[in-house]
Amino acid sequence: MNILIVEDESRIAKRIKRMTRDIFGNTLQSLTHINTLQEALRFIENNSLDLMLLDLNLNGDSGFDLLTTAVSESFHTIIISAYKDQAITAFEYGVLDFVPKPFNRDRLEKALHKTISKENINSNDIKFLAVKKRHRIQLIPIEDVLYVKGAGVYTELFLTDGKKELHDKSLEKLEQLLASSFERIHKSYLLKMSEVHEIIVESGSKYIAELKNGVRIPIGRTKYKDIKAKWF
Repeated sequence: MNILIVEDESRIAKRIKRMTRDIFGNTLQSLTHINTLQEALRFIENNSLDLMLLDLNLNGDSGFDLLTTAVSESFHTIIISAYKDQAITAFEYGVLDFVPKPFNRDRLEKALHKTISKENINSNDIKFLAVKKRHRIQLIPIEDVLYVKGAGVYTELFLTDGKKELHDKSLEKLEQLLASSFERIHKSYLLKMSEVHEIIVESGSKYIAELKNGVRIPIGRTKYKDIKAKWF
């Protein structure tokens, strides 16, 4: 695990570092602490990460200015903040968890455990997926996403208007965030179940989900019964 802590209070940062080391043990490869928004942005541009632990108030700067960029990246983000009223907004942007200050080890461990166990969020709060464009970040409303296809370490978002967008998060990471409305129907696909028009069985034990717009997506053999039951 390569982890970045973005926190402007050194006392709290030291506590987070100590707990994180204890929780991850030998699986922790690097643990970096940065206390300003601009430094954090530069670090993200030049380093590979698995997780960012982010405060929302950084010496007067808003952590959301960093969050918009972070959620478009390949790594997960967990918010650690006293601003509980901003939790819903943070989840809308696609964070893995929101740990309110003050916090104890058990609460932080629960949040960090999600990165290890690949536990799904099962939350309806996420409203956007952020994708990187040239010199900007675009927020794609979840309601505009029909299905997601794995593309190596990246994913492709297929939208209602026929367009396709590339996202830096893997299919596994997006599955964690989108579990409330999307199903993993195949090793390469996440599908919004409300878009399914028909489930088709073809010769040779081939299973197909036909969407309302006519697009056909394969269903994995081991997932067919479960997907069919959820669709009905």
